[in-house]
Amino acid sequence: MNQETERAPSQEQSAEELREILQIRRNKLSQLQAEGRDPFREVRYDRTHHTRDITEHFDEMENQTVSLAGRIMSKRDMGKASFCDLQDQDGRIQLYVKVDELGAEEYERFKHFDIGDIVGVRGYVFRTRRGEISVHVNEITLLSKSLRPLPEKYHGLKDVDTRYRQRYVDLIVNPEVRDTFVKRSLAIREIRAFMDARGYIEVETPVLNTVQGGATARPFVTHHNALNLDMYLRIATELHLKRLIVGGFEKVYEIGRIFRNEGMDTRHNPEFTTIELYEAYTDINGMMELTESLFRHLAVTVTGGTELPYGDKVIDLGKPFERLTMTEALRKYADIDFDQVETFEQAKALAEKHHIKVEPKHGKGDILSLLFEEYCEDKLIQPTFIISHPIEISPLAKKDPQNPALTQRFELFMNGWEMANAFGELNDPIDQRERFENQMRLRALGDDEASEMDEDFLTALEYGMPPTGGCGIGVDRLVMILTNSPSIRDVLLFPTMKPQD
Repeated sequence: MNQETERAPSQEQSAEELREILQIRRNKLSQLQAEGRDPFREVRYDRTHHTRDITEHFDEMENQTVSLAGRIMSKRDMGKASFCDLQDQDGRIQLYVKVDELGAEEYERFKHFDIGDIVGVRGYVFRTRRGEISVHVNEITLLSKSLRPLPEKYHGLKDVDTRYRQRYVDLIVNPEVRDTFVKRSLAIREIRAFMDARGYIEVETPVLNTVQGGATARPFVTHHNALNLDMYLRIATELHLKRLIVGGFEKVYEIGRIFRNEGMDTRHNPEFTTIELYEAYTDINGMMELTESLFRHLAVTVTGGTELPYGDKVIDLGKPFERLTMTEALRKYADIDFDQVETFEQAKALAEKHHIKVEPKHGKGDILSLLFEEYCEDKLIQPTFIISHPIEISPLAKKDPQNPALTQRFELFMNGWEMANAFGELNDPIDQRERFENQMRLRALGDDEASEMDEDFLTALEYGMPPTGGCGIGVDRLVMILTNSPSIRDVLLFPTMKPQD
């Protein structure tokens, strides 16, 4: 067999060098197959331990015989002995492979193994003279041949676009990436544990819908051939979950994928994960308590504390979250007193003064929201509940009894991002129909993010829905904060990418 050089191709190496390496590896596979040693015929390997079992419990395991399996990440040939690093899902451990243990023929075969090959090993645990915990190998089996070299050790997989496209390679060569997704899994598990402990029931609702609703967003449209019907991928789970409250469930939640046909940036991906939860006989105050408690619980269980470093900031989830109305935030951060604005004309003049573009679909409340977005959102670094949203931007929230131009709603902001959105849910079917009708007027004006009329949901409300609090939380952004990840793509295993030419 031809022996591939130890150094895998870096960005500086030519395509011709890569082709040569690929051919050498295929030649090795062909030789193995000709010898009746095809590694792809292996169907099972019985392991007794993972690498972490040994590294964390060495004192109890010294001299114990173990079986491990994983990927060769480095090789160092010392003549009649070799060292290599084996990596499994838990970490790495050094292997010591000696010709006297394997025999000359098997040792020669081992020397032709490549970095990236997957092997099973059997041997005993020991510590080298240099103090490194290792496995002295007396049996090694090639379980899968790697036909493509891993990125070169010192250059690594640095190109961000390639890392997202080839997440499988990213996970192999960048252990911290695997840690991020372990924490994501833990966070979702802890969300479920928290909700279940509070008596909530996890449910599943349709991904394909015939009506666009539950949020203000542009949907993906698909076509069902058997029904000859255009359908939407859901932009929210809200309206189906509220139907369940009508049906008699008092506490429900769903963790699921949402799809919005909108822009992409460090905080937005066309498909993302949310948890939406609804509880009968409570209001936004109950939702604020639950949301604050959930975020604090996740900080402790996932990271071990309530102070979360994010970039050059530290976000403190241990202190009570601040509460501000939208107009209080505007006064605090922009010195704008919107409470003195009485008419749409005054609001429009204020917007023009502050270079805010007003469109025909906008009302007074929309202008308040636009000013808040421009001057306040990026200032809300520490956890802050923003309450009392205008009715124009809250078509599914109850009116504020003290001011019907506002609603019983909050958004939780952190690091300048919206992290949660909650309502005292609108349960008046007459009022809800009027809100839907207004949304339809906005659609007629060209707003394709406005909700459609959902007659079945209105029918459900007519049967009676109790006073209800509801909240939606973006799981991906939450995991970004918990893992100090700068982009949503860093917490999605397979983010949406434009196909390469």
